[in-house]
Amino acid sequence: MAKVLWAIIAVAACIVMAESLKCKTCSVGLLGSCLQSSEQNCTGSEDRCFTGKAEFDVSGALSFETSGCLASSSCVNSTGTILGVGFTITRTCCSTDLCNAASTTHLPITTALSAALLVSVWASGMF
Repeated sequence: MAKVLWAIIAVAACIVMAESLKCKTCSVGLLGSCLQSSEQNCTGSEDRCFTGKAEFDVSGALSFETSGCLASSSCVNSTGTILGVGFTITRTCCSTDLCNAASTTHLPITTALSAALLVSVWASGMF
């Protein structure tokens, strides 16, 4: 009886894994490049893959990107301010496996941080 129960659990787990949506993930992207990407299976209410971009109004050149799994109810754009600087967050969602797989270039962390520093100095008007 225990073997039958384990077999049913194993089959159910395989079905759930086969039906989950697979998305590209990027925790932090900077200047159009993902610092480290991977793939993940979405879980629970996360029924969409997304790519998100936060752009600051101050320069237009500084933006951060992210991607992964998201609930369809969160696939909305938003605006706000941080320390008096306006920003816009744009989320683009899709619902097929790896549909958010934009081509990314992996940068060494020192290169990415140097680029971020250069952009922030440039945006402040020092150059």
